[in-house]
Amino acid sequence: MGQPIIVVEKPTQTPGIARFELNRSLTGMGHERYASAEAILGERPVDELARRLFASGGVESVHANNAVVTVELAEGWQGEDLLDIIRGLYIHYPTDGAAGATADDADAGADAEVEPDAPDAPDAAAATSTTTVTDPA
Repeated sequence: MGQPIIVVEKPTQTPGIARFELNRSLTGMGHERYASAEAILGERPVDELARRLFASGGVESVHANNAVVTVELAEGWQGEDLLDIIRGLYIHYPTDGAAGATADDADAGADAEVEPDAPDAPDAAAATSTTTVTDPA
């Protein structure tokens, strides 16, 4: 599981433009511009973020430079509508470990009921146990 990106929306003087500052660099010193979802050809994190922003339906174009993402908003959208998309860029939800498992597979497993006294029931204490490691120095 990844860590959420810390993102702050900064005010702009241009209506319909939202500017976000992130705690992660997406492009290094380079600039990336995406006029449409079809213009996204790569598989880097900045490309995936642009895909997700366009998929929301609230974005007309995306520009990224280092840790700043500027978007032209679709009519009726506000920058705050996109914050969770940016925060969740590096979040990955684990599956049951099966190769090729899909979200539908995970949902099907969540619906299965386990009898509390059944021999296959997971031990709640084992599932929540933690180990503390201290530095001897």
